[in-house]
Amino acid sequence: MKIAIVKLSALGDIVHTMVVLQFIKKNLPNSTIDWIVEEGFKAILENNPDINTIHTVNIKKAKKNKSFKLLFQEFGKLRKLPKYDVVIDAQGLIKSAIVARLIPARKHFGFDKVSLREAFAAKFYTDTCHINYSENIIKRNTFVISSALEFDISHVDILDKSPFLYSNFKDTAPPVESHKSNIAFIPGASFKSKIYPVEKYIQLANKLDANIIILWGNAEERLMAEQIQSGSKNVSVSKQLTLDELKSIIAKIDLVIGGDTGPTHIAWALNVPSIILFGSTPGYRNTYATNINHVIESSSKVDPYKIDKNDYSIKDIEVSGIALKVKELLKLV
Repeated sequence: MKIAIVKLSALGDIVHTMVVLQFIKKNLPNSTIDWIVEEGFKAILENNPDINTIHTVNIKKAKKNKSFKLLFQEFGKLRKLPKYDVVIDAQGLIKSAIVARLIPARKHFGFDKVSLREAFAAKFYTDTCHINYSENIIKRNTFVISSALEFDISHVDILDKSPFLYSNFKDTAPPVESHKSNIAFIPGASFKSKIYPVEKYIQLANKLDANIIILWGNAEERLMAEQIQSGSKNVSVSKQLTLDELKSIIAKIDLVIGGDTGPTHIAWALNVPSIILFGSTPGYRNTYATNINHVIESSSKVDPYKIDKNDYSIKDIEVSGIALKVKELLKLV
């Protein structure tokens, strides 16, 4: 069977979909799996032995530049792809549904209109499945793909997953001290209300007897990292990492702490202990808690259909509660 999966962005969403690859290969060992993704996120998929070909598009760039020429060029690339038995849109947006439908296939599969925030997307599929939009995102991803391919993925299957991110980078290593754990802080996120306050990261760092490294991705995050470092004695700041380097260093960390953002979800994918802090986004939906991957949520009532970016309740999460979780998880390392 020739399968194409459409998940264009963003980093955490792609990671939360990639978990399904190992289950496809388990149930359909002779299948070929291609993936369609935005160019900027290609590296998170690279080196995965279960993916045959990664096809990239630049829809985001075309939109940013308001370039219809580039958009039609990207659409033309999709029409020239080989014919698949099934194309599965695991994103469920109008743009991803259009991308999926342009790819030649016997079947175009996605969520039904009741299962989507952008209900019109369902019109581009030949076959659909139903699952509540408010359901856990990893359950949604595994459900739409397993429904299209006619096998089941259970809760136990997800809990027992094998790590599924791979890196070619071998040299990056966290600070090592034999009697101390290595903890990564991820202070950044895609919007401000998902960011835990710098002063609280400083308090947390000063409570922990560990080697702490701060990972960052842009100038604003680097500034936060340097502020945390300036207020703590046991903190180092990483260089700017490529996605391949990021996968490599997180695989070597004992514990990752951060908000609802791609790098913290990478820890989940690599079976690395993590604590994810949630305020304006729903923790019950945006990750999959395990015995080593814990969630701490603020008291906000979050509507997954309409995220309130002015909800800064993440700042109310107590440092002492995070520190207790750290001690609990490090006993498992």
